[in-house]
Amino acid sequence: MNAEIIKANPHYQRIGGADAVRGLVDRFYDLMDADPDYYGIRKLHPPDLGESRNKLFWFLSEWTGGPALFAEHVGQPFLRRRHAPFAIGVSERDQWMGCMVRAMQEAGLAADLRTELEQALFKTADFMRNQPE
Repeated sequence: MNAEIIKANPHYQRIGGADAVRGLVDRFYDLMDADPDYYGIRKLHPPDLGESRNKLFWFLSEWTGGPALFAEHVGQPFLRRRHAPFAIGVSERDQWMGCMVRAMQEAGLAADLRTELEQALFKTADFMRNQPE
């Protein structure tokens, strides 16, 4: 692979590209749908998770330095505005993070990459909170 492409897209390439990002997203939603520990965030989603899966795939692809799929399909992320209709507090943030960390582990992401992503995703997840502690 071209070294300039890897440098420009470090996390996207390190995750493994589109197929690996899609696998991570699918594992995340499979866990959310099946594990009662994530019921608090599952109930914030529609019964059919297809659109949610696509949006997270598009977002993570772009956010990690891959193709700008979210912008192409949906427009600018404006994450806080998009999540404003949902009550998101510490519990929902922690459930989302717990589910994503578990999905990253089960997807086999390298420990150093998981740590980097977890730190960055926590900042984003915490920014989504719109409920007092």
